Amino acid sequence: MTFVVTEACIKCKYTDCVEVCPVDCFHEGPNFLVIDPEECIDCTLCEPECPIEAIYPEDDLPAGQEKFIEINQQLSEKWPVITAMIEAPEDADDWAQVKDKAHLLETGD
Repeated sequence: MTFVVTEACIKCKYTDCVEVCPVDCFHEGPNFLVIDPEECIDCTLCEPECPIEAIYPEDDLPAGQEKFIEINQQLSEKWPVITAMIEAPEDADDWAQVKDKAHLLETGD
């Protein structure tokens, strides 16, 4: 099993989770983070660090977030690894409780 970053992270991109990851499985895109399922060791350290509860075990994803399993896998193959905490976007708090923002995901294509 792996952990999955879900829709809640879009346009928030808090990186508290990155700081605790022992295997550097997080990858950073323009407005979202993903977890590489091949690198994730299911250590559970990242999940409680996310201030907006955007990270879930693959087997416990909220309804409607299943597509993020594939999104994490695909984007982790093209985005660079992030290993240190960075400042969240200035408007991250404004986006933290916004629902239905998958259409805002920037893939960098």
